[in-house]
Amino acid sequence: METIRTEKHDGVAVVTLNRGTTNAINRQLVDELTEALRQLKNDTQVRGVVLGSANEKFFSIGFDIPQLFELNRDEFGSFYRAFNRLCIDLYTLPKPTVVAMTGHATAGGCILALCCDYRFIAEGRKLMGMNEIKLGVPVPYPIDLIFRQLVGVRTAREVVDSGEFYPPGELMGMGMVDQVLPLEQVLPESIKKARLLGSYRQEAFEMIKRNRTEAVEAGILERLKEREEFFIECWYSDEVRRRLKEAMEKF
Repeated sequence: METIRTEKHDGVAVVTLNRGTTNAINRQLVDELTEALRQLKNDTQVRGVVLGSANEKFFSIGFDIPQLFELNRDEFGSFYRAFNRLCIDLYTLPKPTVVAMTGHATAGGCILALCCDYRFIAEGRKLMGMNEIKLGVPVPYPIDLIFRQLVGVRTAREVVDSGEFYPPGELMGMGMVDQVLPLEQVLPESIKKARLLGSYRQEAFEMIKRNRTEAVEAGILERLKEREEFFIECWYSDEVRRRLKEAMEKF
């Protein structure tokens, strides 16, 4: 079964995560989303992209810990590198991207959302944040640099160091989301925003986005390999394996 589906709405592609209630991120989802972005990047009929969820409970819970826990080091390393490459591809996609969060966006789900240009979230108890520190691993290096540019060093420090999840009002104040909307308006308003940005001269938008992202991408690539190796070593440490087992009980 496919983990994503793509529909086109008058120049805007809506890419929907469709892997159960939690949209937990595994290798299949990473590969299918990577391929979808590759096709949309080259599709001249698509001028904007919206990333959303097939359900209202979760945008994505993050990594599929029970499945990833069972992988050997080489298998997990391959997954983790592919996930980081996906994040870079999404962050640098030369078309406007908007994420429509109708549900929680936590850990890896939060990371995917932060790689988009704009973030719209439903009002109410819809939480967003990165709890990697509580599992004993650092946030992936690409999002560490992307997040600092997005919200500033002090806010990024607080979010990453605390590992907490935040409600929409606080997210808005921290600059982590751009709009808080009634649930039924999240997807339509996301499409509207992507269509508006896509109506501008494409070459101009691409350069504006490149000016914002290329220095960050260069910084990521400079140290990505060594940072990935560190994360993988952490993942297989005794302490982290214990914490992952505890997390799986709540998954």
